[in-house]
Amino acid sequence: MVTRREVETLVLPALEASRGLGFLGPGPVVRHVEHAWPLVTALPAAGLIADLGSGGGVPALILVLACPGTRWLLIESHHRRATWLQAAAAELGVADRVELHEGRAEDVGRGLRRGSAAAVTARSFARPCVTAECGAPLLAPGASLWVAEPPKRTPTRWPAAPLAELGLHLGGGVPGWAELLLAQACPDRYPRRVGIPAKRPLF
Repeated sequence: MVTRREVETLVLPALEASRGLGFLGPGPVVRHVEHAWPLVTALPAAGLIADLGSGGGVPALILVLACPGTRWLLIESHHRRATWLQAAAAELGVADRVELHEGRAEDVGRGLRRGSAAAVTARSFARPCVTAECGAPLLAPGASLWVAEPPKRTPTRWPAAPLAELGLHLGGGVPGWAELLLAQACPDRYPRRVGIPAKRPLF
């Protein structure tokens, strides 16, 4: 088992570099490890995990180190961030377990990776409605979408009826993260075309 101290030793310099490039906000980067760490025991021990909007490297670079039995699909639409992510994965020695998709999540959800992820993670990717619509199509049956939560979550943040339309329902979660379980296959009509989930939100 990889310890948190071992992960921090490896990943903190990369996160400092990410912050220096403007990909992460101010403040101690170790807080990103603290926030991501509850997922280490919540995620499956093996299989493909997709990360939506991987830009600054959190939580993906932390978790790919902490979960050595997993493979990762990092989805990032901005070229500069995608280029940095690829270089960071190589520098951390995990490039053989990381696949980078430079493009939009809506396109990935309609491609070969549809229904293939053992889990999906998302931190600061988009509004809840967009995150759910882009994440659900990637999940394998029974898998979970893990979404970073604000300190104060409103009761209406994850409405049951629109989630059910995507095949999702709210699970138990872990500190700092909501769990959206795929109870049934996401309908083929989702995700909609690039930009439509944000322009015409389901909730």
